[in-house]
Amino acid sequence: MIDFPKARLKMVEEQIIVRGIKDLRVIAAMKKVPRHLFVEEALQSQAYNDHPLPIGEKQTISQPYMVALMTEALQLKGKDKVLEIGAGSGYQTAILAEMAEKVFSIERIRSLAIKARQLLYELGYYNTEIKIFDGTFGWSEEAPFDAIIVTAGAPEIPQPLLDQLAISGRLVIPIGDAHVQDLIRVTRTEEGLKKEDLGGCRFVKLIGRYGWENE
Repeated sequence: MIDFPKARLKMVEEQIIVRGIKDLRVIAAMKKVPRHLFVEEALQSQAYNDHPLPIGEKQTISQPYMVALMTEALQLKGKDKVLEIGAGSGYQTAILAEMAEKVFSIERIRSLAIKARQLLYELGYYNTEIKIFDGTFGWSEEAPFDAIIVTAGAPEIPQPLLDQLAISGRLVIPIGDAHVQDLIRVTRTEEGLKKEDLGGCRFVKLIGRYGWENE
């Protein structure tokens, strides 16, 4: 039998902290959320390893370090209203739910959305809401957002997401081609948009009207 709490602590110590993640709330969330429950039972033994894992429908649960890096980049304060594009397994959603007041997540694949929604509620993350929709349009009815995270790679930043970002809001998104991207953080200020390159990454395609047209 695998000692999942021990494996989770080891993941945080050896994959997250040593690579420079300093936000104590990110570290606490990564220590708490049971990542192994967000993958198929056959893959649970690999849940705390240093790589992404398939979750079906040609989608993946991101590498633990990348989850931590993107979450830290959002600079969450605790009272944030967050929009997540690409719920996937719901793991990133759970991490966000530990750190924000409310998380609105969009997933275009119905089977993944339903499964993630059920698991999040079973784990008590009632401050999450998942909609089945084209995430590149954002969630205008709930805008503006203090933070927006996109867990798939896009050729450019979808304009609707920029439009839904609050003043002082942060948007973190992988931008590039179909194979490799740069992780970009956009901060909306009174003067305009400030962009920062946080380094290279690799994600599945962001499919939608303002992303890639097909897989």
